[in-house]
Amino acid sequence: MTQIGDLVLDLPSDREITLTRAFDAPRELVYAAHTQAEHLKRWWGRGNPLDVEIDFREGGRYRFVEHAKDGNDYAFRGEFREIVVPERIVQTFEFEGMPGHVAVETLVFTERDGGTVVTGTTRFDTTQERDGMIDSGMAQGAAESYAALERHLRTLA
Repeated sequence: MTQIGDLVLDLPSDREITLTRAFDAPRELVYAAHTQAEHLKRWWGRGNPLDVEIDFREGGRYRFVEHAKDGNDYAFRGEFREIVVPERIVQTFEFEGMPGHVAVETLVFTERDGGTVVTGTTRFDTTQERDGMIDSGMAQGAAESYAALERHLRTLA
């Protein structure tokens, strides 16, 4: 288990990464921030400008393009496989810079002490893909994005 700011990273198996983060906001609001374009644009890309296309329904798709400070664009896409409002989302996740490497991500939203704990478990096809994702700096990027989400949630309270 590794702590990166307020984010906890765990490796529950040789093909999985789990990221856990608590937020001081109601579950319905944290869930909405993960599913609605107007919220996603404010936090998902580490707070950088973000283009969001989202059809939030089972079988629907999403595509996010982050316009990073380094001048590059980073695109991500996936499909929603299972939605249980406001408890759970199962979706695929693919970085367009590495096409064909599709992971399955399960997000669970748990109410705790008046706030919300988000637990995201990503399952990869191979240990090498999991380790490659870790080596890419994804945990730091996720920590930065979730810090941006925390700031965004404070503006909505």
